[in-house]
Amino acid sequence: MIIPAEKELRAVLARFAQARIEHDVRPTGRTSRDLEDSTYTLCVMTGARTAEQALIAADALLEHYGASRTSISQEDETLAA
Repeated sequence: MIIPAEKELRAVLARFAQARIEHDVRPTGRTSRDLEDSTYTLCVMTGARTAEQALIAADALLEHYGASRTSISQEDETLAA
């Protein structure tokens, strides 16, 4: 699986969240299609089969990105010393 860039993953998560909210508040054909499209994109991006699995995978990826940033900044501090 190709790991998505953090910025792209966050954008798809935001799109999914917006579609989910709009569909829950006022379901229409358009909101249903938007939710289906954003769910599909999120699943493809994370290699998951369901929205629930995709959200779990996205959380894990975001944790990984955060841990990577932390280790990089610690390396920078070590090099600066």
